[in-house]
This record gives sequence, C-alpha cells and structure tokens, in this order.
Amino acid sequence: MVLLFSRSPPSTGDEDHDIQQAVVFIEDAIQYRSINHRVDVRSLRLYRCYYSTLCQWCLGLTIAVVLLLAFVERPSSLSLSSDPRRRSTHLNPPCGATESVELVCLVVFALDLAVKSYLIGWDEFRKNKWLIGYLVVISVSVIDWMLSVSMMCDERLRVRRLLRPFFLLQNSSLMKKTLKCIKRTLPEIASVILLLALHLCLFTMIGMLLFAKTEDPEKNEEWNLHFRNLPMALTSLLVLLTTANNPDVMLPAYSLNRSYAIFFMVFSVIGTYCLMNLLTAIIYNQFRGYLLMSVQTSIIRRRLGIRAAFQVLSCLGDQTAEQHVRVEAVLTVLNLVKVKSYYRAAISTEVQQFADVGYLDREQFTKIFDHLDRDRVKEHPPVPQYNSQLLQRLQQIFSHYYLTILGNLVALANVLCIGAVLVLNADKSVADRDNVVMQIINLCFILFYLFEMCVKIFALGLRGYLSYRSNIFDGFLTVLLLVLQISVYITYSLPTSSRDPTVTEVLSLWDMISFINMLIVFRFLRIIPNIKLMALVASTLLDLVKNLRAFAGILVVVYYVYAVFGIWLFEGVIKPPPEMLLLSNQTQENGTSNFSSECGTYEQLGYWPNNFDDFAASIILLYDVMIVNNWQAFLDAYSRYTTGWSKIYFVCWWLTSSVMWVNLFVALILENFIYRWDRSHSCSNTDVERIRYETSVQLIFKSQVQEPTEEELLCQLHKHPHLNLQG
Repeated sequence: MVLLFSRSPPSTGDEDHDIQQAVVFIEDAIQYRSINHRVDVRSLRLYRCYYSTLCQWCLGLTIAVVLLLAFVERPSSLSLSSDPRRRSTHLNPPCGATESVELVCLVVFALDLAVKSYLIGWDEFRKNKWLIGYLVVISVSVIDWMLSVSMMCDERLRVRRLLRPFFLLQNSSLMKKTLKCIKRTLPEIASVILLLALHLCLFTMIGMLLFAKTEDPEKNEEWNLHFRNLPMALTSLLVLLTTANNPDVMLPAYSLNRSYAIFFMVFSVIGTYCLMNLLTAIIYNQFRGYLLMSVQTSIIRRRLGIRAAFQVLSCLGDQTAEQHVRVEAVLTVLNLVKVKSYYRAAISTEVQQFADVGYLDREQFTKIFDHLDRDRVKEHPPVPQYNSQLLQRLQQIFSHYYLTILGNLVALANVLCIGAVLVLNADKSVADRDNVVMQIINLCFILFYLFEMCVKIFALGLRGYLSYRSNIFDGFLTVLLLVLQISVYITYSLPTSSRDPTVTEVLSLWDMISFINMLIVFRFLRIIPNIKLMALVASTLLDLVKNLRAFAGILVVVYYVYAVFGIWLFEGVIKPPPEMLLLSNQTQENGTSNFSSECGTYEQLGYWPNNFDDFAASIILLYDVMIVNNWQAFLDAYSRYTTGWSKIYFVCWWLTSSVMWVNLFVALILENFIYRWDRSHSCSNTDVERIRYETSVQLIFKSQVQEPTEEELLCQLHKHPHLNLQG
C-alpha cells in the first residue's frame, strides 16, 4: 500500500519539518502518548516545549502547591500539636495570602488547558471528557475563589478544596487508567459487598434474638454493650468483621455460656475469612485484566508512534523507496529525540549496523526500538593495571569477595557493641554513663572502615569504587564518622578530658556517631543478590516502588477528598471538658482529675489528638481508621457527639481505603511477584538479579499482549485528525 501525506498546513519538500514530525512521534512512542495532535511547524514547537522537563516540572510543582494549601488554609495545621487540650489558637494566615497563591495556580492550570486544547484541536477537545471536566473544575474554582475573597475569607465551605485533587488526576494517564479499572471492577465488588451486607444483616438479627433483654440484669451485659438496638448491633458485627473488637464483643456472652462463642466464630469465618478473601480474589482478577488492558493500550500507542515516524521518514529523499528509511535520517532523528543517553546509544549502535546497506525497512525500524523496554545494565569501569607483581597480588586480595564478608562481620560487631552499650546504659542517667571504652572501640571500627575504603579504591580505582552504590554508601558513612570523631576530639579534647560529650547538647556529637554507626547495618543488604528468594523479593519491591505512582496518587486523592469532607462535617465537634483543659495547663505527673469515662471509649483512651479540626489531623485520623485497629472508638465517639449517621462516613472510608485500595495494592504485589517467580523458577541467582534490568511493566504481559497488525496501525493513522493519508 502506497501512502502519501497531505499535511495541514502543507509543507511538501520541507525536510526539516518531516524530521521534526518524526522526532515528536518517537517521543510520543517513548512516553506512550497519543499522536493525535497538531503536526504543523508552530504546533510541534509548542508541543515539545509543553512536554519539556521544565514545563512539566512547573506544572507538577503547581499541582503540589495547590494541594498543600489545605495545610495552611483555615483551619490551618500550623500548630505543634493537634491535641485540643494543648493546642493554642490556630495560626491562620491573613485573608488574601493563600488566595493569591491559589489564583496564580489557577492561572497556570488555565494556560495548561488552553495549550492542551489547542494542540489536539476543537474536534478532539469535544470528545475528551477529562479536558471538559478540567474546564468545569477551573471555572467552578474561580467562581468559588471570587466568592471567598468577597466574603473576606470567612466562609466555612470551600467547594474548590474538594475539586483540587482533580488537577492531580487529569495530569496522570496512569491514574486515569486506574480509575477506569476501579470503575470496571465496581459491579463485581458490589456483588460481594451485597453478600457481606446480607451476611451482616442475617447475623445481626440472629444476634438480637440470641442476646435479647431478659429479666435478669446480670445476663443483659451483652445486650447492653453490643445488641441494645439495630444500629448498635450492626456496628458491633461490622467492627468484628475487621477483627478490631475481637474478643471483646463476645466476652460478656461467652462468660455466661461458652456455646455463644460458636455464633461469633461462624460469623468471622464466613465474613472475614471467606467473603473478604473472595473480595480480594475478585479485585486481583479484575486488576490483572486492567494491567493487560493497560499494557495493550501502551503497546498500541508505542507501535503507532513508531509507525508514524517511519511513514514520515520514508517520504524523505527517493520517493520510489517509500517503504525504507535512510540510516542518516534515523540517526538525525535519534540525536534530536529527548531520551536517556543509554537508550540513544543502544539504538544508534544497532542502526549503524545497517550503514553498509544505507536504509532500514519497516520491520528493522520497529525492532531497533525494542531497546526502550529494557533498563540499562550498568557496566563498571575497568580496574587499574599495576606493573608490580606485589601490587597485582594486593589488588587481587583486596578485590576478593572475602573482604566484603569481613567488612560485613565487622559492621555486625559494631552494631552489637552499640546495642550492648545501649542495654547496659538503659537504666543509667546520661551523667552516670562511662563512654571512654566505647569511644576507643568506636575509633577502632572507624579506622577499619577507613582502611577498607582505601584498599577498595586501590583495587578498583576511584571510578570503579564509585560505580557501586554500596561503596558510595559505605564511603559516605565512613567519611562522616571520621569527621564527627575528629570533631569530638577537637571539641572535648578526648579521651583525657573529664568533660563528657554526651551531657551537653540535645543531640550530641557522640549520639550522632552512635546513630550513624547503626546505619552500617544496611551493608548487609548486599547479600540479597546471593540468595535467590531474597533477590526475587527485593526485585519485586524495587519494581513495586517504580510502578506505585498511580496507586499512590489515587490514595492521595481519596485521602484529600475524605479529609475535606471530614472537616466540613466534624470540625470542632469533639471538645474536651473544661476540667481536662485545666489539667493540660498544669503538671500531669499525678494524672489526677475529676473527669472519668467508660473504659475503651475515645475519651478514656486519650484519642483527643485524633480529630477533624484541621487538615493534617484529619489525614492522621483517616490513617488510623484505615488500619482498623480500635476504629470502633471513633465510630462511637462521633456518633455520640453528632448523630448516628456519622457512622456512614467512617464505613465508606473503610470500604474505600482498607477494602478497595489495600486490595488493589495486594493485587499489584501478587502480579509482580507471580510473574517474577514464574520467570525465575529455573534461573540462577545472577539471572534473577538481571531480571529487574531486562523488564518493565509493559513486558510483564508481553507474552499475552497481542501486537497490532499493520492494517490496524494504518487504520489508526488514517483516523489521525491532523494527518490526511491517502492510499
């Protein structure tokens, strides 16, 4: 099939324009971006400027600033403690301070929207729901900002605070895909949650029948504490579903009759161990489908960008050789493309293999970009060459692996010595401790670390020594310890001085030395590559960190929205009684007060710092509820200080965070680990270590992903809104 380009605006024969188009298409393929944007000369310049590192960093910084405003806006988190018994008045900024910063951010977002809309064109803009939503959010934020300024910043509800996480979502394609996955998974999750609800309601009714009020007051403790009414019974069993109140919820009944334990055990087995794990399985299954779909979309975008670049370059020069591209043109494009240097070097090396032929066909052109799916395998500089046989022998000894083992053993001895000193001095005051012996021992360890660093530099060379991250870590700690030890001798004239370096400052030089010595324990991480299972787990964790951005972003959005709602609903509703405030201003050593509360409640447990009085405190409270340890105390407290309907807020947060997000996180871990386990089952330790260099997220499902056909790619190119292809 012969394809002729008809560009808008026309620029036939403009070779520089063709090169720039190919450069942008390759960059789109590298970043998995859509190629459906304007391709004229001015638009390409604007496009590359918009996606430059500086512009994207500025946009990311603006998003971070507008999200962080919640910590300083009214009610601000600018206080040392969130405990209302100790906290002074909030240090709220003057009206107009945060509003001015927010206005600048909104202007940046408006410019961002204008550039994106121009680059894709009006027709594509109307089809893009995210950009339409972007426009709506900016408009509502500006209106709400104007209302806030007109009311002298005294309004309680700021709608724009609730909309700010949208700026983070719309700027990340990974988060958008994650939201699509969650949206697609909701029907399956809803079915299991419905089963959980039926299970909860059934056992609630059974429990209310079993533990009904009787004539004997001694037998009504279970009814009084947990089954007095329907909301209380539902709450007690819902909390039991998370095991937070086990075995407290069943002890009153169990103390009367041991057979009552069967009711609570059956409820937990069915709900906690069957239905909740079934929910995890469903989310994992759907998440696997999400990853596969995400990889499929990414692969199509990359192949389409590469195919478009090939089509542009094939029009250069001799039109009779349309299905080939010149090697010189490919090298020119690679020199202009923004890509990591080792990717450019690997691709350029492979392109130069076709220098004798002078051109590449379509398959060869596509294949050279397979290097983008691989991380760099770091090569270390060559070791120094010594002429003397003695130096060569010393170099062989000092570069041997046994020296690393010896260094690890010495580091272990160092940590054990510090631990022994901490144990011996645990009951002694700072003034009574004798640190002279430990100072001498510590100096010996530092001298050994210095010796180890010097001989490794001698054996590997300075560049070779610095090419290992473990050596950089060891060397940094060694130099830091040496500088601190010299500072101790200069400051205190040790060991002859009677002045104890541990008695002067809050964090003395001696404490700093002990703390840094404890970091030596991280040297043992270097043994991980030598143990196959540990290498597998470590590579999974490393890959998890790299691919966790979308899930972390979704979690930030969810925390942000729920924190804002929490402030709206519960700000200032829990206030300590006056006698508690009086106690906080006096010494609390005796702990005497006329205030008393029921055991296990919010007040008795001292949960006063956990509140919704400001944004930072709200985040911590939501985290505590997500952990679900003792979360019934919050359910009870806020239902007493407000209404019973407040429980809906906390239950929704539990479902969103502890059930949805945590299970998605588990699914991500399982997917990465299972893939690596299957692949490394027959690998050696070295091969397992190399897996993390040879794979990316897109390669996890490469064997299951269907590569787009030539016809599909050409069909997509024909649909490009700004390229007219005729065949």
